[in-house]
Amino acid sequence: MQVIKNYLYNAGYQILLMFAPIITTPYISRVLGPHASGINSYTNGWVTFFCLIGQLGITLYGNREVAYHRDDKFERSRVFWGIELLQLGTICLSLLAYLTVVLLFSSTFKVFYLLQTFWIIAAGLDVSWYFMGMEDFKKTVVRNTIVKLISICLIFVVVKQESDLWKYILLLGLAQVGGNITLWPYLRDSIQWVAPKYWKPFKHLYPSLILFIPTITTQVYLVVNKLMLGRIGAQDALGQFDYADKIVKLVLAIVTATGTVMLPHVANKFAKGDVKGVRQSLYNSFEFVTALAVPMMFGLMAVAKKFAPWFLGEKYVPTGTIMFIEAPVILFIAWSNVIGTQYLMPVKRVNEFTASVTAGAITNIVLNFFLIPRYTANGAAIATVIAEFAVAAVQLQCVRTTIRRRDLFRNIWRYLLPGGLMSWVVYHISEMMSMNIINLAFQAAVGIIIYVLGIIMLKAPIVDQAKQILSKGK
Repeated sequence: MQVIKNYLYNAGYQILLMFAPIITTPYISRVLGPHASGINSYTNGWVTFFCLIGQLGITLYGNREVAYHRDDKFERSRVFWGIELLQLGTICLSLLAYLTVVLLFSSTFKVFYLLQTFWIIAAGLDVSWYFMGMEDFKKTVVRNTIVKLISICLIFVVVKQESDLWKYILLLGLAQVGGNITLWPYLRDSIQWVAPKYWKPFKHLYPSLILFIPTITTQVYLVVNKLMLGRIGAQDALGQFDYADKIVKLVLAIVTATGTVMLPHVANKFAKGDVKGVRQSLYNSFEFVTALAVPMMFGLMAVAKKFAPWFLGEKYVPTGTIMFIEAPVILFIAWSNVIGTQYLMPVKRVNEFTASVTAGAITNIVLNFFLIPRYTANGAAIATVIAEFAVAAVQLQCVRTTIRRRDLFRNIWRYLLPGGLMSWVVYHISEMMSMNIINLAFQAAVGIIIYVLGIIMLKAPIVDQAKQILSKGK
């Protein structure tokens, strides 16, 4: 039940992350417009790159290491101090490199680049990996929720026109710094002071680098889409793609919340030698994310055409097509999240995980060179879908000797058929109705009813799993 509670905490926060843009995005997209939104996306893409370099693979590595030593307070405290010192050191180096590049080579967007600096500072103060490793998701979720709600309110207060882009960037960066600082007081009751001679930060450098390779590779090809669109001067297309990508990824976040929860859970089982439990967790999680991802993918495809201009404004009509094209990544990333983040990583098969994301990165970058110049944002979306499929395909090949792949996909048709029917019905309803919040809610309700009835009639395994969870909760 602890895993379910942690998932509900994390999924609840991801739902908040979904509703936050529902509140702010229509306002920001209209106030800033596609051009200013594109500038924010472009400059944030670069600072994200330096954040990743500074963090190495510490977020994942720290999560996993704390999970391995969860039951030994001294050992987990030693691990915490060593990893955090390493993180502060690498972040300082990354910040210095970022400022050097900005001050020496940037001219057009220098002010915006400097304002994005707070994201790097926030990364150095991030200790959420410790609480995730402890499977204590309540603290991180409550903290993030409070900070998110405050930042939403401030957006409406301070961002009033396109020239307020600098205020918007500064606000988001400061919110991130403030949010990460608020977690530190909770450490007092969970760790103990350990003499610095036991910290040994450089002991964690090599294993962090090993996890850094797949992390940076994954993020690089996600950022490359935006950077290439920005470099060819398609700022409007970049703004349209960025919002489409954000909407797709926000929907996806509810599914991938399982990865954040299951990584420390599986790592702890692996540390105790429970190989059978690790494998069963994989099968259950794969079934669960498939059941969630399929309706989300089909549902987004069904409403994308009318949703985008209604939600973002008439300047974002092309975003609907981009969302439709990119929607399949919801399913592919859900699968790769289970196999990669929830299985390969906690059982220390990082090389295979790295191979899969490297294949995706190469696929994405190569396709971008051909597709973006010709199809701009649509080309970036196509490249993203094919790349994510490649990642999942390589991971499935990697686990062929330890996991029965046929068991993973045996019941997929029980989800695809109801999902496809749901999408067809909702799309035609959407075509007959104007888009507003009431009609959107009606379409969502119809879709949910069709899908749930479908998986019940087809006796999908997730139905029995849900019954078992409900019976345990009574």
